[in-house]
Amino acid sequence: MHEIALSVAGLNKSYGDFEVLKDLDLQIRRGSIHGLVGLNGSGKTTTLECILGLQPYQGGDISILGHAPAELHAAKGSVVGIFDTPSLHPYLTVRQCMQHARLLCDQPTRTPQQVENLLGIERFSDFKVKHLSLGNKRRASIAQALLGSPALIVLDEPFNGLDAGGVDDVLQLIETLNREEGTSFLLSSHQLPYLEQICSHIAILHGGRIAVSDETANLLSQSTTTVLVKTDQAEAAAAVIKALAGCELVQIGADGYLHIVLENLASAALNQALIDRQIPVSELILERASLSSLFRKICSEAQ
Repeated sequence: MHEIALSVAGLNKSYGDFEVLKDLDLQIRRGSIHGLVGLNGSGKTTTLECILGLQPYQGGDISILGHAPAELHAAKGSVVGIFDTPSLHPYLTVRQCMQHARLLCDQPTRTPQQVENLLGIERFSDFKVKHLSLGNKRRASIAQALLGSPALIVLDEPFNGLDAGGVDDVLQLIETLNREEGTSFLLSSHQLPYLEQICSHIAILHGGRIAVSDETANLLSQSTTTVLVKTDQAEAAAAVIKALAGCELVQIGADGYLHIVLENLASAALNQALIDRQIPVSELILERASLSSLFRKICSEAQ
């Protein structure tokens, strides 16, 4: 068994003279849930399409469970890709779609009813796909993928069109499959809080390359903590903060908040230092490290 589910090395992809991907490197270990994030137009979907053999590329090496993208048929259903636009026959019912997909599945391990139950769409079994909401079409697409027991599931924008309950169901399903069956996932999404909640690893795509890729916990532990302070004596507070060790005043925002990065100083100590100098603090907001803040930082630094 390969320890690495997916290996991408030096991937280059251009549309005419426009370089989308530039020597992109990415590795996904077996049993991980790996999130891929990037700005609109950064090449996330293009990356997934190259990985799955749906797009030609100009250079680089890709190995998925030991197979090249052009040889994925030899993986016998071990790799499944589900894209933003659900690919279901609009005039078939949900059950008919599941039955048809099961006929095409090399080694089906679940029945159509079982996958419908997993995704909570059993009540729509006799509905034609064209009558489903976008969210339920997405559920049906994921259900199709689970008729077998894929080792790697690639999901492009898996939360689009889902309501809060649908998002919770998909998150729980991903966690369950990963924990109980060891299924590996590559999730591309703009929904950073959901990725932060579910992903063991995160890769940030920017400028055609992977800017960072690491365990989510490691990435967030390296991020700084920011405090927003509101006071009617902003200039006096700024002078105090600049004199303190263990923090840095980033700016006084147009909204009047002082933006402060904490390094080796607790927020309570910062608050006490201002009070000791008789500077009233009306608000102190602690912004803990998050995937969203890390993403903004990396993208802004790379401009």
